[in-house]
Amino acid sequence: MKSKILQLLKDSDGYVSGEEISKVLGVSRTAIWKVISHLKEEGYVIESVTKKGYLLQETPDLLTEDEILYHLKTKWLGRKIVHYHQIDSTNKEAKKLAASGEKEGTIVISEEQLAGRGRLGRTWISPAGTGIWMSVILRPSIAPTDASKITLLAGLAVCEGIKEATGLPVQIKWPNDLVLHNKKICGILTEMSAEMEKINYIILGIGINVNTDSFPEDLKNTATSLKIEGEKEYDRKEIVKAILMYLEQYYELYMKNQDMEDLLEKYKNHCLTLGKEVKIIHRNEEFIGKAVDLSKEGELMVEKQDGQVITVFSGEVSVRGLYGYI
Repeated sequence: MKSKILQLLKDSDGYVSGEEISKVLGVSRTAIWKVISHLKEEGYVIESVTKKGYLLQETPDLLTEDEILYHLKTKWLGRKIVHYHQIDSTNKEAKKLAASGEKEGTIVISEEQLAGRGRLGRTWISPAGTGIWMSVILRPSIAPTDASKITLLAGLAVCEGIKEATGLPVQIKWPNDLVLHNKKICGILTEMSAEMEKINYIILGIGINVNTDSFPEDLKNTATSLKIEGEKEYDRKEIVKAILMYLEQYYELYMKNQDMEDLLEKYKNHCLTLGKEVKIIHRNEEFIGKAVDLSKEGELMVEKQDGQVITVFSGEVSVRGLYGYI
């Protein structure tokens, strides 16, 4: 009932009377008043005027299911949102849910993460109310060896979603960092449960610095936020909705064709790694080369200084001029 009342308030250009809500939902005005009181406690600013009704004046900056589902343009992705005010890790919770049979498309999202993680076990700073810390449960019918392609299409979806919602010139550092003005604004951590030839589930962990004001000394040269670079605050809900729309679209496209060709062309258009000098660290080997292309599988093709072109599918890739690699 709370969701329906909230939708009626949001859809109205003015006051909505208790009588009108009562007729539409078939509930008592006392029950409506209780829901309105609960919404006010959650941070919604609602004006109540005798003989006029209720007017929604302001919504809280929260990533709740009610807020994200309003005008969400997806068919199945994000239709169930598990929201927390505080959690240790959204990926950890999503893995628990997926292991117990939670359906594909469910999102775990939190206002704050206390133990967020990035790639290679690194800590991810996730302060309260400033970013998007969410994990998506997927169950793709593909071979475990193709799971890295989900990471690539996720990077593309997040990039295009942020661009659409903010207008900022976000780019992708291969394979799945999002960069703005040569500093990192988003990381994607993909975790998988699989058997020999079958994926049980994939968890896509997405962390975006949206309205973060500042970073610790050791991160300020490599990390930034949309707010710092755009010099304004951004609506986190709208960014989430845009990302989910693109993610569903690109995931469905890949699952239908099992082919990355069209998606890789889009990806290349946003990829700042291509054409740049890169330093590769892989299994105790380190070398410098030039990133020249992506393979059909989405692997990075690097031309070494001796002219040999090799394919890089894992390891650390540093791009000259980015994150302190000068």
